Amino acid sequence: MGEEMKKMKYLLEIEKAKKAANGRPSVGPVYRSIFAKDGFPPPIEGMETCWDVFCLSVKKNPRNKMLGRRTIVDGKPGGYVWLTYEQVYDIVIKVGNSIRNCGLEQGGRCGIYGANCPEWIMSMEACNAHGIYCVPLYDTLGAGAVEFIISHAEVSLAFVEEQKIPELLKTLPNAAKFLKTIVSFGKVAAKQREETEKFGLTIYSWDEFLQLGDSNQFDLPVTKKSDICTIMYTSGTTGDPKGVLISNDSIITLIAGVKKLLQSVNEQLTEDDVYLSYLPLAHIFDRVIEELFISHGASIGFWRGDVKLLVEDIGELKPTIFCAVPRVLDRIYTGLTEKIASGGFLKHTLFNMAYAYKQRNMRKGSKHEEASPTADKIIFSKVKQGLGGNVRLILSGAAPLAAHVEAFLRVVTCAHVLQGYGLTETCAGSFVSLPNELSMLGTVGPPVPNVDVCLESVPEMGYDANNPDAPRGEICIRGNTLFSGYYKREDLTEEVMIDGWFHTGDVGEWQPDGSMKIIDRKKNIFKLAQGEYVAVENLESIYGQVPEIDSIWIYGNSFESFLIAVVNPNQHALEHWAEENGQTGDFAALCENPKAREYILGELIKTAKAKKLKGFEFLKAIHLDPVPFDMDRDLLTPTYKKKRPQLLKYYQSIIDGFYKSPKSTK
Repeated sequence: MGEEMKKMKYLLEIEKAKKAANGRPSVGPVYRSIFAKDGFPPPIEGMETCWDVFCLSVKKNPRNKMLGRRTIVDGKPGGYVWLTYEQVYDIVIKVGNSIRNCGLEQGGRCGIYGANCPEWIMSMEACNAHGIYCVPLYDTLGAGAVEFIISHAEVSLAFVEEQKIPELLKTLPNAAKFLKTIVSFGKVAAKQREETEKFGLTIYSWDEFLQLGDSNQFDLPVTKKSDICTIMYTSGTTGDPKGVLISNDSIITLIAGVKKLLQSVNEQLTEDDVYLSYLPLAHIFDRVIEELFISHGASIGFWRGDVKLLVEDIGELKPTIFCAVPRVLDRIYTGLTEKIASGGFLKHTLFNMAYAYKQRNMRKGSKHEEASPTADKIIFSKVKQGLGGNVRLILSGAAPLAAHVEAFLRVVTCAHVLQGYGLTETCAGSFVSLPNELSMLGTVGPPVPNVDVCLESVPEMGYDANNPDAPRGEICIRGNTLFSGYYKREDLTEEVMIDGWFHTGDVGEWQPDGSMKIIDRKKNIFKLAQGEYVAVENLESIYGQVPEIDSIWIYGNSFESFLIAVVNPNQHALEHWAEENGQTGDFAALCENPKAREYILGELIKTAKAKKLKGFEFLKAIHLDPVPFDMDRDLLTPTYKKKRPQLLKYYQSIIDGFYKSPKSTK
């Protein structure tokens, strides 16, 4: 395998490895995408800022459909109604004049709070036009974080979804030090107007605000590549949210790299592509995808804001590209497998035969559309129709997608299923897997052709970036997509930016084909009492493969000698076990049943043995919680990462009980 590692198919080595020196660990070779062998792709001529992205598309595609939403007639949803690029431009100019009329100048801050909608994009573009920093206020965070962001970023004007106005008003009077104007995306109730004015603020409905700029026309300022266009706050698993400064250059470089990548694999976007906007625009993943679509003059249709109606919105819009987080794809996978299982013996058998045949051909190197056209037409076309019938690319990001879910969807959706990796600090996509490369299953693929990547050894965790068989280390990224620093936190910026390299905190392993596999998290390590290091995220991903569980949080500390865990069991699996073993009670009662705990712990131990985990990595006690870890209890970030300090606080009494009586499996 060592020789294979030297000739990684999709990578180009541009710098040699470095030995440990000056207190820094050793570093592996620096690589970039083979698609950038002649250098990184330059941005499109005349495209220097996010405002240029929009203006060039308006000029080129004035009558193309740009932003669409569903009509609601007598409470029933109808089709999508569209605004063209030209129509959106005219509204954006009005919004920009109105913002300036409120006293904001270039470099001012506008907040945007609410679910994705056409007004969200129009407000963002108005900020781009006038060099005003767009500051998304998390739709999934409570008033505490919203208040923090308004004050920290010094937001003076906030756009807000009509139903979020009460949440925004909870930040007053504290936020009133900076916040002077509120603009509703819809109407304003008399009581809300009264309450806002009581704190000395002005509030406008969307229609009132548009008229505000009619009297004064403002010239657009000169904006540069290096100018900040957005401050995007990351939720963070500890402490206050961090304001990530993202420049025009970061987004323009990202667009150029993704465009080059898609052209290189013959999957380029066109003005005919259609995107469903439902992932939060407050996160970098959706923001850059929508910028990418705008740059191609393509169409963006918005969901109705209800996850239960998402499939119906997909059916009506018929998107060509579908972006998702693993939670959504897990839901689709579960729904499909349950449907197949309940379809009767014949249907079930036919499906399994078609699946095995197509997957075998794909493994042999057939493209998904050539692997079994007959099975696609007779069996898998129903799955394709469930996603509207036109989806050709499904992109998963924000968190790891389980390999079995990815493998299943690659076969049955009749579309490319690609997994990407990036952070807010790297302007989202830094890696993405490639179409028709089944060997990349479970990886995030090779780098996008706009960044350089290397691994830095993590000696305390036993990861060596120069291991000839399996180079492992912290993923470090360099390039123009990188952020410009954390707002007002130079100390935190200096921790992660060293000699031009952003240190992600994620541990990766290069694969022989040049793709990257995320295997661990550098920060989430701790010592047990005997001094053994525990890489907890790696353990959670191993134990997480047990089909009887949905989620697991593992805990240990340097005062204790063993690991314990809180587990969200799979309801279907636990109820099936209960039926087979004569145990009674509902799901919550089963989670309290000592025999059920023994059963789940037994399954976890089987996996630990099969994966040859070390003795101290075996779990000694578990608690079953029927309620999945969630944001309501502040146990997860909006991108579904575990908040470990909060989990510890929430389950403290259970943890204390475990360590007082180690033989218990409470």
